[in-house]
Amino acid sequence: MRRKTVLLGPYPPPYGGVSIYIQTLYEFFKDRAVEFWIFGAEEFKGPNVQFMKDKRRELLPLVIRRGTNSRIADCTHFLIEYPGIMVPVWVTLKRLLRFEWIKIMQDGSLPSRYKKFNPIRKELFRLAVQSVTEFIVISEELEDWLRKEIGVGQNISLIKNLFPVPYRSAPASLPDEMESVLLPYRKSSKRVCSIGVFIPSYGFKHVVEAVEKLRHETGTDIGLLLLDGDFAADEDYRSNVLAGRDWITVLKNVAHPLVFEILRRSDAFVRGFGLDSYGLSRVEAIWCGLPVVATRAGETRGMLLYDFGDEEELARQLKKALFNPPLEDGDAWSGIYQREAEENLQKLASKLGF
Repeated sequence: MRRKTVLLGPYPPPYGGVSIYIQTLYEFFKDRAVEFWIFGAEEFKGPNVQFMKDKRRELLPLVIRRGTNSRIADCTHFLIEYPGIMVPVWVTLKRLLRFEWIKIMQDGSLPSRYKKFNPIRKELFRLAVQSVTEFIVISEELEDWLRKEIGVGQNISLIKNLFPVPYRSAPASLPDEMESVLLPYRKSSKRVCSIGVFIPSYGFKHVVEAVEKLRHETGTDIGLLLLDGDFAADEDYRSNVLAGRDWITVLKNVAHPLVFEILRRSDAFVRGFGLDSYGLSRVEAIWCGLPVVATRAGETRGMLLYDFGDEEELARQLKKALFNPPLEDGDAWSGIYQREAEENLQKLASKLGF
């Protein structure tokens, strides 16, 4: 008898990469024989959806009711990436209910964070890893780390998290409050867009410093638009980044279809995260025709690069993107990424039995 497939993970808002991953897969596979066990800030209803308002309290009863002999593709963060007390219970239920546990791993920060785990958390992590049926990872770096550092013996499939986006080329109607801040700049002005959250590893401070340097150096009114995914925050860091800079606009929890409309109204995109496994927003910006400045982490083809934290190099590359964009054919890279996105979707569907 064929196992039932379950996709488990967050659904936006908030709009982090993993929740967009689930949202995209839902749009493509909601009419197939797949169950979606999802959680998020707002209740979501749809075909084959089991929504959890409190994921930690509701997941275990749900798996007891509906998980027997199933194939559960797990995109959560609390069983592997941030292991806690749920791990031994989950592992026990896996044995009792005989379900397969397919771990989809997307967190590029895990290898560096793992070194700082205390002994208890490391033990929980190793218990979880040993119990996974097989892994799907979105980067070569995660695959190498699991093999060489952790010693994983199970099957590991590399399937990047770039998928087709049906609505990426369609004009979107923005809410009035967004329209008011996105009115076209004067011809002498520029707008830079960046996506992330207000914690140091996402590099918003570096982007702000680079833009500020260019404003003084070029005398150009360069505005900075920060799209805050809002799944993590350091309020002191946020205050420091924004203090006294009225040329920065922050939009929080922007729905994914609207992101493409915002990108199309920008002049350059910066991805400042230093630990990207892939960096989906980089490719989305290329799809919107923008020059992209990005850290040397994750996807880098067709982009202007700098080392995380190097504000001087970031400013140089951003100046090039704004005033002398590279002649490399952006349409060609857009096409390459589109073909890869379609291949990734087919690979994942085949792997999970959709």
